[in-house]
Amino acid sequence: MDQVRREPLADQAARLLFDRIRAGEWAVGEKLPGETTLGPQLGVGRSTVREAIRQLAGRGVLATRQGAGVFVTAVDVSEDWDAVLRRSDIVTVIEARIAIEVEAAFLAAERRTPADLGAMRDALALRSSTIEIDEHVDADMAFHRAIVAASGNSLLTDLFDGFTPRSRTAMIDMLRLRGTFGDDADHDVHAALLAAVADGDSEEAAKRSRAHLLAIKKWLSPSPAASPGRATSAATPARPAPRRSR
Repeated sequence: MDQVRREPLADQAARLLFDRIRAGEWAVGEKLPGETTLGPQLGVGRSTVREAIRQLAGRGVLATRQGAGVFVTAVDVSEDWDAVLRRSDIVTVIEARIAIEVEAAFLAAERRTPADLGAMRDALALRSSTIEIDEHVDADMAFHRAIVAASGNSLLTDLFDGFTPRSRTAMIDMLRLRGTFGDDADHDVHAALLAAVADGDSEEAAKRSRAHLLAIKKWLSPSPAASPGRATSAATPARPAPRRSR
């Protein structure tokens, strides 16, 4: 069931500023007023204005020129604003996962037990056989949690569990944006991470974990001309591969 979510002030300010640009208040090439002018107009502080400008710059709508100011570079974006905001929410979750899971993967390669490896393999097998997004995300979270648990660090596990509900929602949103999931390339990325942990190669496990999560983050921060349908795997932007059968 969908829930009402409180929208951050910077997101609201960016949306209002974008609406004014689209309405023709400033044409392409025109300079925006300064933060001290825009702040009162939007009803927010200067730091919020800066964040709103940063968001619009990331979408290719604005450009900051050192010593000159902020200028309009486009009056439209290639995807709807709600999708842009969902991407922003998911990126914060991915950044938190990087902070936790990379170190956990390193430690897991040193400390994993046969039972830990069994849990990882079971979760990976289930992950490969799911056909619904919710089921796939649950299996994916179980796989990554098994790695974190294998680190033997209860605090890392508690941190992972603490943001699991938000992470689950974010990953479901991400897969809906992507439009496909569970292809061979995605499976191979996870299998390689498991292999590094099983081999006891801490450096490789941490490297695989970081590369996987950074690839997702990169996909969620496309160029203004990009669109969700152009990337079908968090690790490898490519055309959809056949789904694995049960």
